[in-house]
Amino acid sequence: MRVLVAPDKFAGTLSAPEAARAIARGWARTSPDDEVVRLPMADGGPGFVDALHDALGGRLHVVPVRGSTGAEVPVTLLVVDDVAYLESAQACGLQLGPPAARTASTWGVGEAVRAAVELGVSSVVVGLGGSATNDGGAGLLGALGATADRPLDAGPDGLRGVTSVDLAAARQVVEGVDLVAASDVDVPLLGLFGATKTFGPQKGLDEADLLEVDGLLDAWVDAVCGPTPAQRRVADAPGAGAAGGLGLGLLLLGADRRPGVAVVAEAVGLDVACADADLVVSGEGSYDHTSRSGKVVHGVAQVAGRHARPCVAIAGRVTVGAREMRAMGVESAYAMLDLVGEERSFADPSGALADVAERVARTWSR
Repeated sequence: MRVLVAPDKFAGTLSAPEAARAIARGWARTSPDDEVVRLPMADGGPGFVDALHDALGGRLHVVPVRGSTGAEVPVTLLVVDDVAYLESAQACGLQLGPPAARTASTWGVGEAVRAAVELGVSSVVVGLGGSATNDGGAGLLGALGATADRPLDAGPDGLRGVTSVDLAAARQVVEGVDLVAASDVDVPLLGLFGATKTFGPQKGLDEADLLEVDGLLDAWVDAVCGPTPAQRRVADAPGAGAAGGLGLGLLLLGADRRPGVAVVAEAVGLDVACADADLVVSGEGSYDHTSRSGKVVHGVAQVAGRHARPCVAIAGRVTVGAREMRAMGVESAYAMLDLVGEERSFADPSGALADVAERVARTWSR
C-alpha cells in the first residue's frame, strides 16, 4: 500500500517536514510494509519556504530587514531556477513579539521583495499568512519607494489623516517581475468578513480597536486606490486582506493572487503524488471552520478527491463535525488532544503525533 503523507506545520510545535517524519515513523510501527511518501505542505504562512525547500532544493539567501516592531530580523529567500520565494511571517509574524497591530509595520516584507528582485529573478512569490500586522500593505509599499502625506512605516495608526499616496517608484522597482501573492486566506480587506474583524483579535486588537482600525484602513483605501467603487474594488478582491492587507499592497503592484496551498501543491507535484497513492494523510495544528478558506488539509483533500483517493487528517485539535468534514473531502479526522491528551501533545509533539499516526494506520492500512 502506498501512503502519501502531506501535512502542514503544527503551529508552535512542529514544522511540516517534522510532522511528516513523525507521521511516517508512527505509521511504520503498525504497517512496516506500506510505502510511505512524505510531501510536507504549506499554505503561504509560516513554513512556506521550508516546505518548498524540502521538496525543490534551491539556493537560500538570508537578508536582514526591519521587523514589524522595528528590530532587525533575518528573512530567508529561496531561489529555484529564476523564481524567488519568501514568507511574510519571517518579517512581520506573530512569533516576533507581543501583538501590536496598531503600530506594527510590513516594511520588512517590502525590503525582502526588493532584495529578491535585485537577485535578478523573473518571478517573486510572497507567502502571506501568520502576520502580526494590519497596515493594509502600507509598509511594504513604502519600503519599495511609495510616498504619502503620512508615514507608511507606523502601522494603521500612522495612516491617520492620509489623503494622497504615490505608488510610481514602488511599481518601478518591480517592473518586469511577475509577482505572486500566495495567501493562506481569501478574505477582503474591509468589513465584517475582512482582515481586521476576522484576524484582528489574535493580533491584539480589542472590539473598540477593530472599528477604529477598519475605519483607518477604509480611508487608506480611498487614498491609495481612489474614492469611487470601481477604484476601490481591488480592496474587495479575495486575498486583499491576507496578512493584514499585505495582499492589497501586492495587488496594487500588479501581483497575481493565488491560494498558497495551490502554489505549493504545484511546485511539489501534489497532483501526481496523490494519483500514485492509495491513501492520503494530511494534518495541521487545528482543523476548524477556517480550514476551508485556503488551508492545507482542505487543499490536499481536494486534490486527493480529484483522483478518488481517500484523505484522512490528523490535527492537534478537531472542531469540524463529520458532515462538514466530508463536505471538505476528508473521510476522518483524528485529534491529538483527544487521543493522547494536551500535556503529552505539547511536551512531546513529535512522539505524540507518531502515536496517533500508529493508531490511524491500524484503521486505514490494508
